[in-house]
Amino acid sequence: MRHAILGAGGIGGLLGAALARAGADVVLLVRPETLTRQPNRIEVDSAVLGMFEVNVPVASLLDRQVDALWVTVKATELEPALGLAPPDSVADAAVVPLLNGVDHLALLQERYATVIAAAIRVESERVAPGKIRQTSPFLRVELAGGDALAAELRSAGIDCRLREDGPSLLWDKLVFLAPLALATTALDGPLGSVRNDPRYQSCQQEALAVARAEGAQIDEQALHNLADSAPDEMRSSMQKDIAAGRTPELDAIAGPIQRGGRQHAIPTPATDELVLLVAARAT
Repeated sequence: MRHAILGAGGIGGLLGAALARAGADVVLLVRPETLTRQPNRIEVDSAVLGMFEVNVPVASLLDRQVDALWVTVKATELEPALGLAPPDSVADAAVVPLLNGVDHLALLQERYATVIAAAIRVESERVAPGKIRQTSPFLRVELAGGDALAAELRSAGIDCRLREDGPSLLWDKLVFLAPLALATTALDGPLGSVRNDPRYQSCQQEALAVARAEGAQIDEQALHNLADSAPDEMRSSMQKDIAAGRTPELDAIAGPIQRGGRQHAIPTPATDELVLLVAARAT
Protein backbone atom coordinates (compact mmCIF):
# COMPACT_ATOMS: atom_id res chain seq x y z
CA MET A 1 0.00 0.00 0.00
CA ARG A 2 0.97 3.65 -0.46
CA HIS A 3 1.10 5.75 2.69
CA ALA A 4 1.46 9.48 3.36
CA ILE A 5 2.22 10.48 6.92
CA LEU A 6 1.41 14.00 8.00
CA GLY A 7 3.99 14.87 10.64
CA ALA A 8 7.49 13.58 11.31
CA GLY A 9 7.52 13.66 15.12
CA GLY A 10 7.63 10.80 17.58
CA ILE A 11 4.51 9.13 16.19
CA GLY A 12 4.82 9.95 12.50
CA GLY A 13 8.52 9.17 12.32
CA LEU A 14 8.07 5.84 14.09
CA LEU A 15 5.09 4.82 11.97
CA GLY A 16 6.71 5.89 8.71
CA ALA A 17 9.96 4.10 9.47
CA ALA A 18 8.20 0.90 10.53
CA LEU A 19 6.05 0.80 7.39
CA ALA A 20 9.00 1.62 5.12
CA ARG A 21 11.13 -1.12 6.70
CA ALA A 22 8.31 -3.57 5.96
CA GLY A 23 8.41 -2.60 2.28
CA ALA A 24 5.51 -0.15 2.07
CA ASP A 25 5.62 2.97 -0.14
CA VAL A 26 5.84 5.85 2.36
CA VAL A 27 6.23 9.63 2.16
CA LEU A 28 6.50 11.98 5.15
CA LEU A 29 4.74 15.33 4.81
CA VAL A 30 6.36 18.22 6.70
CA ARG A 31 6.03 22.01 6.61
CA PRO A 32 8.01 23.74 3.83
CA GLU A 33 10.10 25.66 6.37
CA THR A 34 11.29 22.40 7.97
CA LEU A 35 11.79 20.42 4.75
CA THR A 36 15.51 21.10 4.54
CA ARG A 37 16.04 20.00 8.15
CA GLN A 38 14.23 16.67 7.78
CA PRO A 39 16.58 13.94 6.48
CA ASN A 40 15.40 11.28 4.06
CA ARG A 41 16.61 8.60 6.45
CA ILE A 42 15.16 7.81 9.87
CA GLU A 43 16.99 6.20 12.77
CA VAL A 44 14.78 4.36 15.24
CA ASP A 45 15.59 3.13 18.73
CA SER A 46 12.45 1.26 19.76
CA ALA A 47 11.70 -0.90 22.79
CA VAL A 48 9.25 -2.83 20.59
CA LEU A 49 10.69 -2.75 17.06
CA GLY A 50 14.40 -2.67 17.87
CA MET A 51 17.09 -0.42 16.43
CA PHE A 52 17.14 0.22 12.69
CA GLU A 53 17.59 2.83 9.96
CA VAL A 54 15.51 3.20 6.83
CA ASN A 55 15.08 5.64 3.96
CA VAL A 56 11.79 7.55 3.97
CA PRO A 57 11.19 10.28 1.35
CA VAL A 58 10.04 13.70 2.53
CA ALA A 59 7.75 16.23 0.82
CA SER A 60 6.01 19.48 1.74
CA LEU A 61 2.84 18.79 -0.26
CA LEU A 62 0.95 15.62 -1.13
CA ASP A 63 1.45 15.36 -4.89
CA ARG A 64 0.85 11.66 -5.49
CA GLN A 65 -1.88 9.07 -5.09
CA VAL A 66 -1.94 7.26 -1.77
CA ASP A 67 -4.10 4.64 -0.15
CA ALA A 68 -3.83 6.07 3.35
CA LEU A 69 -3.08 9.42 4.94
CA TRP A 70 -1.97 9.05 8.57
CA VAL A 71 -2.39 12.28 10.53
CA THR A 72 0.15 12.33 13.37
CA VAL A 73 0.65 16.02 14.17
CA LYS A 74 -0.33 17.42 17.55
CA ALA A 75 -3.87 18.75 17.93
CA THR A 76 -2.50 22.28 18.36
CA GLU A 77 -0.94 22.04 14.87
CA LEU A 78 -3.72 20.21 13.05
CA GLU A 79 -5.53 22.89 11.06
CA PRO A 80 -2.47 24.55 9.48
CA ALA A 81 -0.91 21.13 8.77
CA LEU A 82 -3.93 20.02 6.74
CA GLY A 83 -2.86 22.42 4.00
CA LEU A 84 -0.12 19.92 3.12
CA ALA A 85 -2.78 17.35 2.20
CA PRO A 86 -5.47 19.02 0.03
CA PRO A 87 -8.73 17.06 -0.24
CA ASP A 88 -8.38 16.75 -4.03
CA SER A 89 -4.99 15.10 -3.59
CA VAL A 90 -6.17 12.81 -0.81
CA ALA A 91 -9.28 11.88 -2.84
CA ASP A 92 -10.72 8.57 -1.57
CA ALA A 93 -7.69 7.53 0.48
CA ALA A 94 -8.40 6.51 4.05
CA VAL A 95 -7.55 9.34 6.45
CA VAL A 96 -6.43 7.90 9.79
CA PRO A 97 -5.83 10.40 12.60
CA LEU A 98 -3.60 9.31 15.49
CA LEU A 99 -4.31 12.38 17.60
CA ASN A 100 -5.20 12.88 21.23
CA GLY A 101 -8.79 13.76 22.07
CA VAL A 102 -12.06 13.25 20.20
CA ASP A 103 -12.94 16.58 18.55
CA HIS A 104 -10.56 16.21 15.60
CA LEU A 105 -12.69 13.45 14.07
CA ALA A 106 -15.55 15.79 13.11
CA LEU A 107 -13.11 18.35 11.69
CA LEU A 108 -11.50 15.77 9.43
CA GLN A 109 -14.84 14.30 8.36
CA GLU A 110 -15.87 17.74 7.09
CA ARG A 111 -12.74 17.92 4.92
CA TYR A 112 -12.12 14.38 3.65
CA ALA A 113 -14.30 11.67 2.12
CA THR A 114 -13.11 8.69 4.16
CA VAL A 115 -12.01 9.09 7.78
CA ILE A 116 -11.32 6.17 10.11
CA ALA A 117 -11.31 6.71 13.87
CA ALA A 118 -8.07 5.46 15.36
CA ALA A 119 -5.87 5.65 18.43
CA ILE A 120 -2.28 4.79 19.22
CA ARG A 121 -0.88 3.82 22.61
CA VAL A 122 2.86 4.44 22.78
CA GLU A 123 5.50 6.66 24.33
CA SER A 124 7.65 7.89 21.46
CA GLU A 125 9.50 11.11 20.76
CA ARG A 126 11.71 12.71 18.15
CA VAL A 127 15.01 13.43 19.87
CA ALA A 128 16.49 15.10 16.75
CA PRO A 129 15.43 15.45 13.10
CA GLY A 130 15.22 11.94 11.72
CA LYS A 131 15.91 10.28 15.09
CA ILE A 132 13.09 8.55 16.98
CA ARG A 133 13.20 7.01 20.45
CA GLN A 134 10.30 4.78 21.53
CA THR A 135 10.56 3.74 25.17
CA SER A 136 7.23 2.23 26.24
CA PRO A 137 6.95 -1.57 26.41
CA PHE A 138 3.79 -1.29 24.28
CA LEU A 139 3.04 -0.08 20.75
CA ARG A 140 -0.57 -0.60 19.77
CA VAL A 141 -2.92 0.93 17.23
CA GLU A 142 -6.70 0.55 17.28
CA LEU A 143 -8.76 1.17 14.15
CA ALA A 144 -12.50 1.48 13.69
CA GLY A 145 -12.37 -0.42 10.39
CA GLY A 146 -9.76 -0.89 7.69
CA ASP A 147 -8.69 -4.54 7.49
CA ALA A 148 -6.00 -3.84 4.88
CA LEU A 149 -4.51 -1.05 7.01
CA ALA A 150 -4.45 -3.33 10.04
CA ALA A 151 -2.61 -5.97 8.01
CA GLU A 152 -0.04 -3.38 6.92
CA LEU A 153 0.63 -2.35 10.50
CA ARG A 154 0.94 -5.93 11.69
CA SER A 155 3.41 -6.71 8.92
CA ALA A 156 5.46 -3.78 10.21
CA GLY A 157 5.57 -5.27 13.72
CA ILE A 158 2.87 -3.02 15.22
CA ASP A 159 0.11 -4.57 17.28
CA CYS A 160 -3.16 -3.51 15.63
CA ARG A 161 -6.69 -4.25 16.78
CA LEU A 162 -9.94 -3.58 14.97
CA ARG A 163 -12.98 -2.18 16.74
CA GLU A 164 -16.46 -1.35 15.53
CA ASP A 165 -17.26 1.73 17.62
CA GLY A 166 -15.15 4.77 16.71
CA PRO A 167 -16.34 7.13 19.49
CA SER A 168 -15.82 4.45 22.16
CA LEU A 169 -12.33 3.82 20.76
CA LEU A 170 -11.41 7.51 21.13
CA TRP A 171 -12.93 7.90 24.58
CA ASP A 172 -11.32 4.66 25.71
CA LYS A 173 -7.91 6.23 25.10
CA LEU A 174 -8.88 9.61 26.53
CA VAL A 175 -10.03 8.27 29.89
CA PHE A 176 -6.55 6.75 30.31
CA LEU A 177 -4.60 9.64 28.78
CA ALA A 178 -6.28 12.68 30.34
CA PRO A 179 -5.56 11.84 34.01
CA LEU A 180 -2.03 10.76 33.08
CA ALA A 181 -1.24 13.86 31.02
CA LEU A 182 -2.87 16.37 33.34
CA ALA A 183 -1.54 14.97 36.61
CA THR A 184 2.04 14.30 35.49
CA THR A 185 2.23 17.76 33.94
CA ALA A 186 0.49 19.67 36.73
CA LEU A 187 2.51 17.94 39.45
CA ASP A 188 5.70 17.65 37.37
CA GLY A 189 6.46 14.00 38.04
CA PRO A 190 6.27 10.58 36.39
CA LEU A 191 3.21 8.35 36.60
CA GLY A 192 4.54 6.53 39.65
CA SER A 193 4.53 9.74 41.68
CA VAL A 194 0.90 10.62 40.86
CA ARG A 195 -0.86 7.24 40.90
CA ASN A 196 -2.11 7.71 44.44
CA ASP A 197 -2.87 11.41 44.19
CA PRO A 198 -6.64 11.92 44.67
CA ARG A 199 -6.71 14.45 41.83
CA TYR A 200 -5.39 11.84 39.38
CA GLN A 201 -7.88 9.26 40.58
CA SER A 202 -10.82 11.68 40.59
CA CYS A 203 -9.93 12.97 37.12
CA GLN A 204 -10.11 9.39 35.86
CA GLN A 205 -13.56 8.94 37.39
CA GLU A 206 -14.76 12.24 35.91
CA ALA A 207 -13.51 11.22 32.47
CA LEU A 208 -15.27 7.87 32.78
CA ALA A 209 -18.54 9.51 33.77
CA VAL A 210 -18.46 11.93 30.83
CA ALA A 211 -17.46 9.20 28.38
CA ARG A 212 -20.43 7.09 29.39
CA ALA A 213 -22.76 10.08 29.20
CA GLU A 214 -21.50 10.60 25.65
CA GLY A 215 -22.51 7.02 24.83
CA ALA A 216 -19.06 5.44 24.87
CA GLN A 217 -18.69 1.85 26.00
CA ILE A 218 -15.71 1.72 28.37
CA ASP A 219 -14.33 -1.40 30.04
CA GLU A 220 -13.48 0.05 33.46
CA GLN A 221 -11.55 -3.01 34.63
CA ALA A 222 -9.39 -2.96 31.49
CA LEU A 223 -8.75 0.74 32.08
CA HIS A 224 -7.59 0.14 35.63
CA ASN A 225 -5.43 -2.79 34.53
CA LEU A 226 -3.77 -0.62 31.90
CA ALA A 227 -3.20 2.26 34.31
CA ASP A 228 -1.83 -0.07 36.98
CA SER A 229 0.54 -1.84 34.58
CA ALA A 230 1.96 1.30 32.94
CA PRO A 231 5.59 1.91 33.99
CA ASP A 232 6.16 4.12 37.04
CA GLU A 233 8.70 6.16 35.06
CA MET A 234 6.22 6.95 32.28
CA ARG A 235 5.91 10.64 31.40
CA SER A 236 3.29 12.22 29.18
CA SER A 237 3.85 14.10 25.93
CA MET A 238 2.10 17.09 27.52
CA GLN A 239 4.69 17.07 30.27
CA LYS A 240 7.48 16.99 27.70
CA ASP A 241 5.85 19.83 25.74
CA ILE A 242 5.77 22.05 28.83
CA ALA A 243 9.41 21.24 29.62
CA ALA A 244 10.40 22.18 26.06
CA GLY A 245 8.38 25.41 26.06
CA ARG A 246 5.82 24.11 23.57
CA THR A 247 2.07 24.73 23.73
CA PRO A 248 0.35 21.83 25.53
CA GLU A 249 -2.67 20.04 24.08
CA LEU A 250 -4.88 21.18 26.94
CA ASP A 251 -8.07 21.73 24.95
CA ALA A 252 -7.76 18.49 23.00
CA ILE A 253 -7.18 16.40 26.13
CA ALA A 254 -9.14 18.14 28.87
CA GLY A 255 -11.69 20.05 26.76
CA PRO A 256 -13.96 17.10 25.93
CA ILE A 257 -14.21 16.21 29.64
CA GLN A 258 -14.91 19.76 30.77
CA ARG A 259 -17.37 20.55 27.98
CA GLY A 260 -19.05 17.15 28.30
CA GLY A 261 -19.30 17.68 32.04
CA ARG A 262 -21.14 20.95 31.57
CA GLN A 263 -23.41 19.48 28.91
CA HIS A 264 -24.39 16.47 31.03
CA ALA A 265 -24.33 18.24 34.42
CA ILE A 266 -21.39 16.14 35.62
CA PRO A 267 -19.05 18.04 37.98
CA THR A 268 -15.37 17.90 36.98
CA PRO A 269 -13.54 19.66 39.85
CA ALA A 270 -10.39 17.50 39.73
CA THR A 271 -10.01 17.96 35.98
CA ASP A 272 -10.61 21.70 36.34
CA GLU A 273 -7.97 22.02 39.06
CA LEU A 274 -5.37 20.09 37.09
CA VAL A 275 -6.06 22.19 33.99
CA LEU A 276 -5.46 25.39 35.96
CA LEU A 277 -2.19 24.00 37.30
CA VAL A 278 -1.01 23.00 33.82
CA ALA A 279 -2.01 26.37 32.39
CA ALA A 280 -0.03 28.12 35.13
CA ARG A 281 3.07 26.07 34.29
CA ALA A 282 2.64 26.86 30.58
CA THR A 283 2.78 30.64 31.03
